[in-house]
Amino acid sequence: MGQAGHPQLLLLLLCVGTHTGTSLDQIPYTPQISPHTLEGKVTSATFCLDQPRCVFTEYASSTDTIWLVVAFSNATKDFQYPKSTAEIPSYTKLTTSFYYMTLKLSPDLYPCEKKDIAILRVGNDTSCFRNLSQEHCNAPLPVPGPYSVKFLVMDDNGQPKAETRWSDPITLNQGKDPRSIDTWPGRRSGCMIVITSILSIFTGLLVLAFFITSTVQFSSLWWPEELPPAEQLHVGSFIGKRYTTHHIPPSEADTLPAGGGLHLPPCPCPGPVV
Repeated sequence: MGQAGHPQLLLLLLCVGTHTGTSLDQIPYTPQISPHTLEGKVTSATFCLDQPRCVFTEYASSTDTIWLVVAFSNATKDFQYPKSTAEIPSYTKLTTSFYYMTLKLSPDLYPCEKKDIAILRVGNDTSCFRNLSQEHCNAPLPVPGPYSVKFLVMDDNGQPKAETRWSDPITLNQGKDPRSIDTWPGRRSGCMIVITSILSIFTGLLVLAFFITSTVQFSSLWWPEELPPAEQLHVGSFIGKRYTTHHIPPSEADTLPAGGGLHLPPCPCPGPVV
């Protein structure tokens, strides 16, 4: 019985030794959404991770690279490490491989100093769609998810060395269908109804004031005001004076005595005297 048990024991030790040789170092770090107050931490195509600080110092050398693995949350249990850089799937393979790797950075880009707020925005590079040759581009995420991410350390030969834990599921924001937006006034709050009523009344008063102003202006064009008597004498048309001639009326000429009376000197110029 002791001899029969030796092969099984050797096989067990061989399996343990093989597993130990191929297992990755576990980094005690869990990626998370940035805890800082930022606009757009999670959008319909991106999300912001808190940048890890002093996390990879003991697990990565200067020649190693650190990748961010983005996967569907329900596919993390079946995740298989790439055996070389040639097997790393790009963002275009997300729907078939259920994960991709991006943000290839060196360890020195994750320093220990915390001088300012540092984040990693996943899905921020829209130029990926114009240049498909960038296989590991940080392209916008195509669907809401949910997604889970982790950091993976690979050596200069493309072999995995260490990994962090998976993050909690991250679901992107989703836009509402316009047909699902209720526009019925009865569903509005009391404050919204009051504000809408006040704005409607104010708009009506503005329209009424404009109408009254326009009416007054047009009426002044059709019915001009009367000018004072002093202005009536000088404005409008010329007002002339009446002149009468100095001819002797015929009735008076008939009463003059013949051959006597008033003798008028002859007129030096022909025509009537005025």
